[in-house]
Amino acid sequence: MVATCVAAGWDVEGYRDPAHPLQKAIRTHVEALTGDEVAHVAVDGCGAPLFSCTVAGLARAFATLATAAADTPEGRVAAAIRAYPEWLGGPGRPVTRFLQAVPGLVAKDGAEGVFAGALPDGRAFAVTVLDGSARPVPAVVARVLAGWGHPVEEIGHTAVLGHGVEVGVVRAC
Repeated sequence: MVATCVAAGWDVEGYRDPAHPLQKAIRTHVEALTGDEVAHVAVDGCGAPLFSCTVAGLARAFATLATAAADTPEGRVAAAIRAYPEWLGGPGRPVTRFLQAVPGLVAKDGAEGVFAGALPDGRAFAVTVLDGSARPVPAVVARVLAGWGHPVEEIGHTAVLGHGVEVGVVRAC
C-alpha cells in the first residue's frame, strides 16, 4: 500500500484511513470486481480497512481474476498467484498446497474462516464459516475442488485430536 501511494504521488501518512485516496481507489476496485456496493468497512489485522462484499460477490471477483487476460492488472495478479503460491500463503499452508496441486487455481484464504478461489474456466467458489473458525475450511475447499475433478482430499484432511492422537476427522457433508 505504501509503494502504491509513492507511485501515485499520494501522501503516505494516513494511508489506512478509508478517506485516503489509496483506500478510495481500493474501495472502487472492490466494488468493480465483486459487483457489490460496499456496505460496511471493518479493519483487518494490519489495521487496513476491509471493504465488505457478499459471498457471491467474492466468488465473482475470483472468477474475474482467474479468467482475466494476461495483459490486464487482474491477469498479472492471477499470474503471480499461480507462479508464486508460497508467497501468497506461506510454506505448507492449505491455501499454498491447494494452489500447488490444482493447475490454474487462483485462491486466497482470509481471517474468520474465509476462502475463495476460481479456475481458469470461470468456475468459482467462496466459503465463509459463520462462527469464524478456520478449522473446517480445508475440508470444504477440498470437497469443492474434488467435485470439479481435482482430487485433493489429503490437503483438506483436518484431524480431530484427543491427547495428541487422531480420534476423528472434520468432513464436508
